[in-house]
Amino acid sequence: MSGKPEICPECGGTNIAAILWGMPAFSDGLQKDLDDGRVVLGGCCVSEFDPDWHCNDCGHEFGVRVEALHTQEAVKRNKLRSVIYGAAVGDALGVPYEFSGRDSFSCTGMIGGGVHDQPAGTFSDDTSLLLATCASLKENNKRINIEDMRAKFRSWLYEGAFTPDAFIFDVGNATATALDQGFGCSNEQSNGNGSLMRIAPLAFIHATDNDIRAVSSITHAHWISTEACVAFVHILRNVLDGTSLAKAIETNKPKSKIFDWLHDLKNRPRGDLRSGGFVLDTLAAAFWCALNTTNYRDCVLAAVNLGDDTDTTACVAGAVAGALYGFEDIPEDWIDALRGRNLIDECLF
Repeated sequence: MSGKPEICPECGGTNIAAILWGMPAFSDGLQKDLDDGRVVLGGCCVSEFDPDWHCNDCGHEFGVRVEALHTQEAVKRNKLRSVIYGAAVGDALGVPYEFSGRDSFSCTGMIGGGVHDQPAGTFSDDTSLLLATCASLKENNKRINIEDMRAKFRSWLYEGAFTPDAFIFDVGNATATALDQGFGCSNEQSNGNGSLMRIAPLAFIHATDNDIRAVSSITHAHWISTEACVAFVHILRNVLDGTSLAKAIETNKPKSKIFDWLHDLKNRPRGDLRSGGFVLDTLAAAFWCALNTTNYRDCVLAAVNLGDDTDTTACVAGAVAGALYGFEDIPEDWIDALRGRNLIDECLF
């Protein structure tokens, strides 16, 4: 058990008691500690994740044994690594084919070239802003600091931060406008996928729906974009906890009719999918690819081969596939080809 905390993280109270787990050996000293509120009994059934402390003011229980905390953090960090690398590899696979029409090419692996003429394994603005989000959360102890996050996004746009070469070769109109003017675009025509592609790290912190909306609104403030981000974070959280993707989508699908297209998405024909830059098209296309494949490789290749906004569709699909299958399922040769791996590792929290 770590040192006694001074205040309760829930209410700020200072009347904190230690929780005694297991079958206690009663004594006059223990009884006095119980009577004075310095100790409370936790019960006889003990697990590695039991809390250490009880607030006598509000009843909140918190803290876990150091070993359990380390185990939890290691598991969570590995899941974060799987999602971020999953997104980055998918992004890099899609970069050479961006703006290419569906079925005008066949992506089978990591190559360079394309409209942006980048070396193989180069990720785009999608991963750069994803990493900027991670870096902000890391520096702020996993808390959302909107101004810091915006500043990191601007450092990417104007200084080439969070890129392999300090070079920007792709940026969405709404993102560029929002970062220039200092607030997100809220008109209906500004519902590109520029906030969806970077929102995944919020699945790993205690972010409320309004927190998620605020992070989206740094660049994309229209309700369609913000609600798509809220839904995606909740779905990703459920998948990370072991829920099937199909159930997670049905459970967390927003009630607005515009999101009804997500219902029974797996059974929709490929020809019905749109894979351009509209946020709901990207959301649906990424989920469709994950629902209709059984491993990371097939999922992201299906996403790239939908054409058009190939990097972002594969980035979002790759994040989902990373959550579903883990880091070990990402092909090793694709990870080896990915540029900027040290940068990615530095940004993980």
